[in-house]
Amino acid sequence: MPPTFGQHTFMTYQCGDRSRDRSGARFRGWEEWGSSACSATNAVSGTRRARVTWATSPRPAEAPRGARNPGRRSRVTRARRLAGLAEAERGTRGSMDVDGSEQDPEMKEYSSVCVGREEDLKKSERMTAVVHDREVVIFYHKGEYHAMDIRCYHSGGPLHLGDIEDFDGRPCIVCPWHKYKITLATGEGLYQSINPRDPSAKPKWCSKGVKQRIHTVTVDNGNIYVTLSNEPFKCDSDFYATGNFKVIRSSF
Repeated sequence: MPPTFGQHTFMTYQCGDRSRDRSGARFRGWEEWGSSACSATNAVSGTRRARVTWATSPRPAEAPRGARNPGRRSRVTRARRLAGLAEAERGTRGSMDVDGSEQDPEMKEYSSVCVGREEDLKKSERMTAVVHDREVVIFYHKGEYHAMDIRCYHSGGPLHLGDIEDFDGRPCIVCPWHKYKITLATGEGLYQSINPRDPSAKPKWCSKGVKQRIHTVTVDNGNIYVTLSNEPFKCDSDFYATGNFKVIRSSF
C-alpha cells in the first residue's frame, strides 16, 4: 500500500539507477491533485534508489457513482465540441452572401437566376440553362414562357430537341426519343385510352399526373429569370435532373 499522511495521498514513485540504466523503469500512479508537494528520499541497499513523492493537497471528495467528474473533460466530449465548432464555422461560411449578409442555403438554392435576354428567347423560342446546378429548358410558345427539367421523366430524353404540339387543346412538348407528351403548363404526362370492349368507342386523352417538374419564368427589364420549383412532392423527372444524366450545357 502507498504511504499516506492523514488526508495526504501517495502520488508517484520512481525506481531505477539512472547512472546505470537510462531507461530506468518509471511508474506513475494517480494524476497530481495539488500544486505543492513534498518528497522524501529513502536510500536502499547497493546502487538502487527509491524516491517516494506524495501530494500535500487532500483528495477531492468522491462524486456519486455514475456522476461525471467536473474537473476532468472527456476526450469524446472535447472531440464533439471541436466537431461542432467546425460544423458551425462551415455553416456560417455557406450562409454568407456576396455582400457579407447571412443567407439561408435553402433559400439561396431557390433564388431567381437570370438565364438570358427576352429578345433572344423570342427568336429561338427555346433555350437551355443551368440553374443552381439543375439543367432546365425554357420555351416561348404563343406569347407565354415555360420552363421545365430538360430530361424527360420517362427515360431521360432531351426535351429541348422535341417538337411542341397541341393535344386535347393543350400545348405539349413531345420527347424525341419515345414520343411522350408533356404539357408545358403543368408537366402532366398525357396518353390516349380506349375501352377495348366497345368497338365504337373513340380514344380519349387522359393524364398520368404531374411527371415533369415545372419551374417559374419571370421577365424583368428584358431579362429572363428562372426560379426552381420547391414543391415538396416527388416528381419523376427529378431522377434525371441529378447525377450523371446532367450532360447538356449548350444553349440555342
